[in-house]
Amino acid sequence: MLRSMANALQPVVHIGKDGVNDNLVKQTWDALEARELIKITVQRNAPYENTREACDELCERVHAEPVQVIGNRFVIYRRARKDSQIDIEQLV
Repeated sequence: MLRSMANALQPVVHIGKDGVNDNLVKQTWDALEARELIKITVQRNAPYENTREACDELCERVHAEPVQVIGNRFVIYRRARKDSQIDIEQLV
């Protein structure tokens, strides 16, 4: 269900040549608090062998769960601490 919800999303975070740095982690953290489900793009000049590697590193740093990795984009989810909009229990 989260994957189908992510289809309509536009990427809100872009990983570039600096990789997953502190500024990117803060930006992703804020986006997850506001939206819970976000799409991220990995640029060609990013210092990663593949998109999965970037996804795993970012998920670890922001305590999120990977939902889907396709091409140079991936989707992650983390329940918001306040005003959660997506109820996982209802989706199961």
